[in-house]
Amino acid sequence: MNIRFIFITLLIASSVNAQFRNYSNEFLNIGVDAAALGMSKSVVATSSDVNSIYWNPAGLIAVEDYQGSLMHASYFAGIASYNFAGFAMPVDQQSAVGFSIIRFGVDDILNTTELIDSEGNIDYNRISLFSAADYAFNVGYARKLLLDGFQFGVNAKVVRRIIGDFASSWGFGLDAGVQFERNNWKFGLMVRDITTTFNTWAINETEFEKIQNAIPGQNQELPETTEITKPKVQLGVARSFEINRSFHLLAEVDLNMRFAETNDIISTSFLSIDPSLGVQLDYEKMAFLRLGLGNIQNTTEFDGSKSTSFQPNFGIGFKYKGVQVDYALTNIGSVGNALFSNIFSIKFDYSFFRQ
Repeated sequence: MNIRFIFITLLIASSVNAQFRNYSNEFLNIGVDAAALGMSKSVVATSSDVNSIYWNPAGLIAVEDYQGSLMHASYFAGIASYNFAGFAMPVDQQSAVGFSIIRFGVDDILNTTELIDSEGNIDYNRISLFSAADYAFNVGYARKLLLDGFQFGVNAKVVRRIIGDFASSWGFGLDAGVQFERNNWKFGLMVRDITTTFNTWAINETEFEKIQNAIPGQNQELPETTEITKPKVQLGVARSFEINRSFHLLAEVDLNMRFAETNDIISTSFLSIDPSLGVQLDYEKMAFLRLGLGNIQNTTEFDGSKSTSFQPNFGIGFKYKGVQVDYALTNIGSVGNALFSNIFSIKFDYSFFRQ
């Protein structure tokens, strides 16, 4: 039973800490859209649909009519669920807007803080269930710039995190991105949490007292109630090739940068860089084959030896009459030797039905 109490305590403590954190609101780094995940998230320069509200809001400018997107994925072998829904539309010929919601949650967690009463009696009827869920509500806006080929986008996000009745928080942040296209070359820059994202937590002291009393002498202090997410930068360069009239190839290289020392293949005390590569082969813009390589990490084995690990990804997609269905085989956890996940997403483009 102590393990369950420790789990709940760590869940709260790991979420609230009054300082800049190297890893905060990490559910926002998982990614959306099976097409992008199949390319190892290497889409900052080429994202140009409703999913751009996540990858680079500047890409929303390519949306010509109403577009919608849905994705569902299981996380940690089905323990958690991850869901995304997005909508985008043009405002005029120079601008577009998008809206999305993300939910990452673990449901039906056993709450055993009241399992044992004050007299030491065990009553299994006192076990209840709770959920730990993270939400992100996003509003994106994109606009063409005066310079030919340039477009700019900004994304405002509200973050809501709930850990049962124990704690909850509100957060707010901004992302900004630009894209530039010239000939067959595309460039993209995305800065996440450009103003830092600030989360303020509210701790339910009554519920926290149950944890304090569960293990004498431990968990006696309330966690701090604020956390600040550091900015992250993504830089992408892409090139498209026309193989023949039917086949086209798209390749993109991204540099994913954190201002922290990590296990990334390029790492210093100030900045760490995780490069990724994605390629997409399409037939008549109807059938797609995707490959990706990312999450290149320096790892330490049990015997102390050093090695380099990486994560391959694979994806396919089909587009028919305004509906595109994509599949990716990827590890959305991006950690260790976790099993790969099957990711599906669907995108609707209303422009087809106006024809």
